[in-house]
Amino acid sequence: MPPLHRPGRPAGAGLRLLARTAAVLSAALALLSPSGAAGPAAAASPAAAAADTVVRVNTQAALGRLTDVARGVNAAIWDSHMNDPEVATLMKAADVGAMRYPGGSYADIYHWETHTAPGGYVAPGTGFDAFMGTVRATGAQPILIANYGSGTPEEAAGWVRYANVTKDYDAEYWEIGNEIYGNGHYGSGWEHDEHEDKSPREYARQVRAYAAAMKAVDPTIKIGAVLTTPGHWPDGVVAGGDPGDWNHTVLSQVTDVIDFVSVHWYAGGSDTSAQDAMTRLTRLPGELREVRNQIDRYAGADSARIGIALTEINTNTGGARLTARPNGLFAADAFMTALENGVFTVDWWNTHNGAGRITTVDGETDYGDMGMLSSGACTGDVCEPAPNTPFHPYYGMKMTGELGTAGDTMVATASSAQDVSAHAVHHRRDGRLSVLLINKNPDAARTVDLDYAGFVPSAAAPEVSRYARGDSDITEVTAGPEAASQVVVPPYGMLTVTLTPRPGTGPGASAAAAPGTPRAEAVTDTTARLSWDGAPGAVRYLVQERDGAHTRLVGETTGTSVTLRNLPPGSTHTVNVLAADASGRLSAPSDPLTFTTGTPTDAACAVSYHRDTSWGNGFVATVTVRNLSDAPITGWTVDWDWPTDRQSVSSGWSATFHQTGRHVRVTAPEGAGPLAPGGASTASFGFVGANDGPNPDPASFRLNGAVCSAG
Repeated sequence: MPPLHRPGRPAGAGLRLLARTAAVLSAALALLSPSGAAGPAAAASPAAAAADTVVRVNTQAALGRLTDVARGVNAAIWDSHMNDPEVATLMKAADVGAMRYPGGSYADIYHWETHTAPGGYVAPGTGFDAFMGTVRATGAQPILIANYGSGTPEEAAGWVRYANVTKDYDAEYWEIGNEIYGNGHYGSGWEHDEHEDKSPREYARQVRAYAAAMKAVDPTIKIGAVLTTPGHWPDGVVAGGDPGDWNHTVLSQVTDVIDFVSVHWYAGGSDTSAQDAMTRLTRLPGELREVRNQIDRYAGADSARIGIALTEINTNTGGARLTARPNGLFAADAFMTALENGVFTVDWWNTHNGAGRITTVDGETDYGDMGMLSSGACTGDVCEPAPNTPFHPYYGMKMTGELGTAGDTMVATASSAQDVSAHAVHHRRDGRLSVLLINKNPDAARTVDLDYAGFVPSAAAPEVSRYARGDSDITEVTAGPEAASQVVVPPYGMLTVTLTPRPGTGPGASAAAAPGTPRAEAVTDTTARLSWDGAPGAVRYLVQERDGAHTRLVGETTGTSVTLRNLPPGSTHTVNVLAADASGRLSAPSDPLTFTTGTPTDAACAVSYHRDTSWGNGFVATVTVRNLSDAPITGWTVDWDWPTDRQSVSSGWSATFHQTGRHVRVTAPEGAGPLAPGGASTASFGFVGANDGPNPDPASFRLNGAVCSAG
């Protein structure tokens, strides 16, 4: 039996404090006494402590709704404990709604009908029906990976027939292959692929064939295509003979036949520290936004129909710092960060995985295991605890279950401290608000003031759950009414604070229901026409733009559409719509819409931006400028802003380059002639760029201060 670890991947595949006073520590102990604790400590108030962190929660800025498959885990056919009864019990307690099978790269060697994986180990009792028994006992749904590497569309269609016709399992989500971009086409090959043509064009062609065969059996299933995560290898790499990199090539051919895309995210390799992993998580929102931008580009108005699934996530792939407490903090932060940024399911790698490199982290043994639950395996003479003992990442995931369930609305938060993350969910049934606070500082408690917009807490004491050092599970703690406005989060700890609204306040007091998600019907360089489905009980609608956890009113109407004007060209906006009833009381917000304005079609200049080549963390680009005005231009400057703060110009030619923050200014070289009018001549320059993360193109360019059209 081979070691239970995730099949290898190339080195680049996943890459790229304040001391508290005695009074504050006393307040922390007072607030966070376990439920039922006797004596004055259980009732003491932390209000006298000076806050070092402010968290703002805005219930009028919705980030989307939790789906019934929001929290998920992977399951692997080489895992002999995959279907232990304890697994279903634990996963149900954590509100797990999705279980992915048959296990990462094994999917591309697995034949479901014979339950074999040539070249790999298959544990007893891990067949499809046994797996579905665990899924049903959990109350979850399966996410199934059709064998692309050594399978056929007909084999996949047979699996759909067995699952949904013969057995009536109602399996909805089907991916076509696992990490197919790792099939050797770009030089690194860990994913099995027997196709002679391993290009993204062939994968796209096969996705169409798989989708046709599988939906002919059950047209209600959802088909997912594999993408690379922007900013992670091989994003941006174009192999010889290909028209573009993996994502652009695949999406250009499949958006009409797929229902979701599947991406994976790992913080780094074996040398990635726990603190580094939590810091790198700040890149995930931008990377997910670029996935959506790519879908928008190729699916157009149909883009909203195509979901994003984050079907594997963990801190690293090298077998260190994986079962320890900081990875539990990472798990909670990662699940919510991804869900808040447009992902409908987040699936942890893995349920059980097996012991790896043994280290000591935060005073505890870290078993180097990427699983949420112990497999009981050993490295040398160091053995894990009994099988199915939860590791810290399990409790991180379970803590997100304290926030909310399917249908509840995630709302915007902002923290003033880099080492305190905050997430919040507004409960749809009773109007309660839950706030999750994660203190990533290993040495100091943080005193957090809670500030609300659109929510007024009642005078009742909130419910508080804690997971911190000394807790063996999520623990209910005693708190007074003051905890609605201030709490102390222990070092390397998490709190969930659940508050009830003051009677007569909040969306529950409004006679208006929440409006439908807004749609962008027409977007120009300076305007955007938005429409939405009306809400019962509404007499008018407010359109609010979100900036972090702050919102501002940008439109108001009695109808169900509005045109926003005077928007900057090439700017990105996120809006929600709220309904007001006859008394002026506001409903819950709609789900958000994000859109980007274009460039003018009748500008006096035109700029084309072309990426000539890319290699993951660097690229070469050429920019060509045309003067379309009636007069020549001498001494030109070209300006643009990078979409992310991790893009830069390293060196360039045929011009002079200067970058400040995201802003780039390029000036004509000495002795350059004038740009002739009417587009009769052009100026071109090039540069070597660097990117640490996604590398989207600039949205707009200016020539001597005037906005130019594209091309």
